[in-house]
Amino acid sequence: MGSGSTRRAVMGRRVMGRTLAGWAAITGVWVFCASTAGAGCRDDQVELRWSKGQARFSVEVADDDAERGRGLMFRESLPQSAGMLFVYDSPRRATFWMKNTLIPLDMIFADATGRVRHVHANARPQDVTIIDGGEDVFLVLEINGGLAARLGIAPGAELRHPAIANPAWSCAE
Repeated sequence: MGSGSTRRAVMGRRVMGRTLAGWAAITGVWVFCASTAGAGCRDDQVELRWSKGQARFSVEVADDDAERGRGLMFRESLPQSAGMLFVYDSPRRATFWMKNTLIPLDMIFADATGRVRHVHANARPQDVTIIDGGEDVFLVLEINGGLAARLGIAPGAELRHPAIANPAWSCAE
């Protein structure tokens, strides 16, 4: 992964203690304590927080029909600290499938405030079964399969990104 993951691992060791820092160094996911979270948001990052932690992912944003239709198809791998953020023009029922997707994914469905409403874990590569994220979905974050459970991301978690107009967790915090 390069020097970026080394910096993240070093930051984690200094801030969080051995167990979580060791896990962060292995996975490359930015996991941090609330006191270390910087204010502000970036278009190429998504931050999540929940009762037991926080995480940050570098993301590619899919915010038009062509990008959302292509998604992560044909990718052979996805870095542990990366994902794809699907942004819709307005809240809607969001459904996905895994046709032409080669890696297992977790799909994190959030409403217009960034509150996670549903997590679909370990979507199977190449599966054409419809995955229904429910009504009022505004954002969907796709990350490596199994990672949401390992981190503890579940319904009720909050996500922040500049695409969220009235966030539950503000970019100003």
